[in-house]
Amino acid sequence: MALTATAAAVAVTAVGLAASPAAAAPTDTTAPRPGDTCTAADLGTRHPYIKSTEVTPTITHFKGWYVTEGTTGNQTVTTSTQTTISVSVGLNGNVEGGFAVDALTKVGASLGLNVKVDYSSTSTESNTVTWNFSQPGYYGAYKGTKKVTGTYGSLNCNRVQQGDGSWALKWIDGPDGGNFTTFTTLEEGAVRCQDKVPAGSIMAKAQSLLDCGSAAAKAEHPAGAVAPTAKQKRDSLAQRPALTSGTSAERSKATGRSARAALDCQAGAYKIAVPGKPLSWGAPLLADDGVRLRPSSIFSAHLDNWRLCNVTERNGVIEASLWNWGNGGCATIAAQNASTERAVLTTTSCTEDDLQRFYIYRDVPGSSKIGVQNKYTGSMMGHDRYADGEFIRQYSSGRQDGTGTYTLIGV
Repeated sequence: MALTATAAAVAVTAVGLAASPAAAAPTDTTAPRPGDTCTAADLGTRHPYIKSTEVTPTITHFKGWYVTEGTTGNQTVTTSTQTTISVSVGLNGNVEGGFAVDALTKVGASLGLNVKVDYSSTSTESNTVTWNFSQPGYYGAYKGTKKVTGTYGSLNCNRVQQGDGSWALKWIDGPDGGNFTTFTTLEEGAVRCQDKVPAGSIMAKAQSLLDCGSAAAKAEHPAGAVAPTAKQKRDSLAQRPALTSGTSAERSKATGRSARAALDCQAGAYKIAVPGKPLSWGAPLLADDGVRLRPSSIFSAHLDNWRLCNVTERNGVIEASLWNWGNGGCATIAAQNASTERAVLTTTSCTEDDLQRFYIYRDVPGSSKIGVQNKYTGSMMGHDRYADGEFIRQYSSGRQDGTGTYTLIGV
């Protein structure tokens, strides 16, 4: 039959797409992998790698539709939103900056799928389906997609001690990682209860929503829309997404401003300088200014001196708060700018806040070169150009030209 043939052609693209977890490895052979060698210039960079993926056929728009003799042919059906899928990467769901885009690109490459790599949502898709209904019957007019979810990790360059006691720089599994969600281009179609469709396909998912055993599916109806069955209503409610990611407790912990923290700072102070050059991180005197590259002199008033406080170390990676000797504040990314690429590093009153915590990646012993990463945002610190007064900013993937590598010089 004409409809069955058309349906089969559409269904072919969805064969074998039942929900199934799978380990995913990027197909780009130039991308670093855990254990690969890196250089000191890589200390200020990071790269995503995909740990796991799951592909699930999902119906995003659906409408029961009854076609009678004399009403066959092309019709446009206004569907109802069944499931909303939004592209997101990480805790805040932001898809801005190189790291998130690179992660989603690797997802698509590893699965051989063309997935969305920027922020988008199926709720913005048109909810009409135009279809040639060639036979009378009870149909499900639908739009569907392949929802892709999974986990990713972060590769950072850090020193690693070898079995013989020597040290080398290698790409390690960094402290941060998270979940991602994306989807493929939406497909549309129509399916009846009696149609034979591939198991696990988008079309089979739509057919299951018809609730073919119900009285509503078997009853005669006037041509046009059919009221949702009880099962369709339950499925639609069950798949409504949460409004925000993360619990309120998690969000409060990440961005809350509590009482001033009592810092346990190391005795030594440091300059965080550009390797081999005189400019280093200088904290601001004014609250609305940011950390900039500044020359050090007797007039610096210790604004170029930093202490490492509340220091911990895990798998060779230091975590610390950066307290400035000159203004008494801690380095931070402002909460309102946490998801912004190239947000300026500032200082503020020291509190228990992950926005004020930084991972420090180190070169082999004997070298003072480091890379600095914000714990909450995952972004690396760097600067656009080497110049007096240039801001220190966050970059989701770091500065690939090496301008995110600094030296930690004791003073």
